[in-house]
Amino acid sequence: MAPNKKVILRGDVNRIYDEKRRQSEQAKKEKFFIRPSRQRKMKNTKWFSVGMGIDLPFCLIILLLLIIGTIMMFSASYAFSYYTTGNSYHYLLRQILFIVIGIAAMTVMSFFNYNKLHQIAPIVLGAAYFALLLVLILPSGEGGVKRWIPLGIFNIQPSEIAKFAVILFFAHWASKYYNMMELPKYSILPGVIVFGTIAGLLILEPHYSGIVIIGVLTVIMLYIGGMKTKYLAIGAIALAGVILLLAVTGGLSYAMSRMDGWGQALTAERGTELWDSTWQTRNSLYAIGSGGLWGLGLGQSRQKFLYLPEPQNDFIFAIVVEELGLIGAAIILLIFALLVWRGITLSLRAKDKFGKLLGIGLTSQIGVQVVLNILVITDWLPNTGISLPFFSYGGSSLIMLLAQMGIVLSISRNANIEKQ
Repeated sequence: MAPNKKVILRGDVNRIYDEKRRQSEQAKKEKFFIRPSRQRKMKNTKWFSVGMGIDLPFCLIILLLLIIGTIMMFSASYAFSYYTTGNSYHYLLRQILFIVIGIAAMTVMSFFNYNKLHQIAPIVLGAAYFALLLVLILPSGEGGVKRWIPLGIFNIQPSEIAKFAVILFFAHWASKYYNMMELPKYSILPGVIVFGTIAGLLILEPHYSGIVIIGVLTVIMLYIGGMKTKYLAIGAIALAGVILLLAVTGGLSYAMSRMDGWGQALTAERGTELWDSTWQTRNSLYAIGSGGLWGLGLGQSRQKFLYLPEPQNDFIFAIVVEELGLIGAAIILLIFALLVWRGITLSLRAKDKFGKLLGIGLTSQIGVQVVLNILVITDWLPNTGISLPFFSYGGSSLIMLLAQMGIVLSISRNANIEKQ
């Protein structure tokens, strides 16, 4: 027998086999379960810890906005609430209920594995289409519009589901075809199909503010997903052409009526049709101008006493400026900016492209709605009915927003786990 050759006995073979089998079983365990060292870390980790816990700054910002928003919603609504329902606390009590449901949804979603949404994104988009179709066959609401599905305690607005579905779908699509998003086939074409069909259904409601928001979100998701910048210009030209065609053919009669008096709220003559059509915007500007630098004081608004119609809804920020002044309004806008910044920062830490795109999209929705709401109440945009996140009264919008913030927290939680 050659002296340099190693003899492998049967016992050695068995030991090698047992070692490989043990390693294989250990690998399977680590694939489906957390390693023992991580189990110890998770057991000893606090709920709001840096690693594997919910992001405390993000939660505090959301809580701060909810507290300020609820206080201002009550201040803006109690006169109108008493006049219409006989109970000054009607809107406050319902809003608190919505907040409780929303926080519960946010908590559940923060523990939910957001990657599961990657798998069901087309299903969620299909559910949004179903809700948009369902609302069209239901009886019309106030003003002949069809925007809500009644569920007893509150109404569901399908456009809120559609906003989330669009963000989720394009996060799924762009992460799946990330290397091909520069091609029109994988960027412009799906964008046109999804946005075009949803916009068509929203026109039938009609709900043009929803079209604007979903359109902006579609562009944001496709752009951060990898679409070339030059396609934005092509899309803008095509969209302008479609709008012009609809305007000429009368397809935008409702939208054109909402544009009556745009930019003329302070120049309309009393007693004219223009005076009536600009009533809400004009009183919004009166409220903003009356606030001055420091405001009239919390609860001291004059315009909420039946001058500004339904001040607890889309024009609530006008009452905020009137009572808290320019300084108070600027601080609130700064808090919103911090929320958007923190949300995007957390999303960029995600371990995958889907998490990054989804988190940035969900956070961007808040920034988009805040900017558009401010432009509307200051008459820079036509009065299209865009709610202010966490401030405006409403169940489906608030609950959906809080659930979406829970997804952002889930993305952050998983990113923190990967760091350990």
